[in-house]
Amino acid sequence: MKDKLLAAIETARARGADYADARWVESRTEELMVKNGSLAIAELRGTQGVGIRVLKGGAWGFAATDRLEGDSLDAAAARAVALAEASARVMREPVRLAAEPALKSSWATPRQIDPFAVAREEKLDLLTGVEAELHVDPRVKVAQAQMLFDQQQLLLVSSEGAELAQDLLTSGGGLVAIAADGSTIQRRSFPDSAGGMHLGAGYEVIAEFDLPGNARRTAEEAVALLAADPCPVGEKDILLDWSQLGLQIHESCGHASELDRVLGMEANFAGRSFLTPEKLGNFTYGSPIVNLVADSTLPRGLATRGWDDEGVAAQRFHVVEGGRFAAYFTSRELAAVEKNPRSRGCNRAESWNRIPGVRIPNLGLAPGRWELDDLIADTEDGIWMETNRSWSIDQMRLNFQFSTELGWEIKKGKKTRLLRGCTYQGRTPDFWGACDAICGDKWWRPFGVLNCGKGEPGQIARMTHGSAPARFRKIRVGVSE
Repeated sequence: MKDKLLAAIETARARGADYADARWVESRTEELMVKNGSLAIAELRGTQGVGIRVLKGGAWGFAATDRLEGDSLDAAAARAVALAEASARVMREPVRLAAEPALKSSWATPRQIDPFAVAREEKLDLLTGVEAELHVDPRVKVAQAQMLFDQQQLLLVSSEGAELAQDLLTSGGGLVAIAADGSTIQRRSFPDSAGGMHLGAGYEVIAEFDLPGNARRTAEEAVALLAADPCPVGEKDILLDWSQLGLQIHESCGHASELDRVLGMEANFAGRSFLTPEKLGNFTYGSPIVNLVADSTLPRGLATRGWDDEGVAAQRFHVVEGGRFAAYFTSRELAAVEKNPRSRGCNRAESWNRIPGVRIPNLGLAPGRWELDDLIADTEDGIWMETNRSWSIDQMRLNFQFSTELGWEIKKGKKTRLLRGCTYQGRTPDFWGACDAICGDKWWRPFGVLNCGKGEPGQIARMTHGSAPARFRKIRVGVSE
């Protein structure tokens, strides 16, 4: 394959391209689900192809093909050059790429067990047993257990001399119980909502999750929520668990820090951003204990890799440091806007048939020093909120509302009663400015996002947001009737 990619690069160069890269991707995905006693999904799907990106006259051109024989790649390279020539006629500013060493190397997701080598019968036996455990009460109307495994083999070559091979693996799964009583419907999921927990690792993570050991408790919580009191309305101190904080980080910091979104080059699905360029290094994003760290080297992160899709090495850097906004996510094209001589390595594509764009890498809230029990004991009037149920955020990533599957009222340092329908609202910098306590390392957990959508045509990307439970003072909660 490398020789074919190099030949396509030569074709692009012969047609006048100033820069060209060719990216081969072969992927396979296995998805399994048992729902209400039946096999709902058992699918193995795959795809393979090559995307060719060229720069000519300061403008981009991109073409892709899933035909890898004959002159198909050369033809795609010629189309990419023609598109760059057309784009150059309407461009505002020519593209200039930040320098990056052209490496020849390889990287693979560490794994103990290849999930595709595990017999499907073994996986379905586990899911069937887990699903059966969820039927603890006739009010459990929907019970489901699922797994998903995904592998991408990539090879990137460029006209600068880069030759980078990667083998990226994602493994995960989870369970869901939905209970209903009349018009009241409540849901609980484990280890997380939106399909469960997923990590950059092998099949070994399924045993680590202990789905059988957590099924009954999860279903019992869904039933208990049917009779729980509703979330009160007013200002409360709220304590968020790791998974809810993960989505808060994703929506209010991750998307807000994508530089193409800030500059108006991208607005699909997630809108623009309030973090405009003059705020870089000068904006108080949160309280002094808020440190949000991007890390594409994070062990088991879904965005962890050797290089992004234009050959920039994985990096770790502060996006928010001591509460101050410190960095954007950039590509080689956008590095100059941040006055950084080097890209931060955040340019990724969903697959071979999409041009890379700026995406959120792994992004986590650095741990503090609190023990969780001490944090609860230190809270006079608050609510513990756990596992995201829904969210809404405006087109500038500024005003938001989130709801969680479960809540516990906290009075005078103790959990008192179960709450359902817990919601909170806020404005991004005010919310993070209200953070006064973060739990320590032992409470830090990863939250994997499988379905981050962006672009037109749309692309899906994956990343991990890690955090430990944290407290936010005097946050508006509940919904007035």
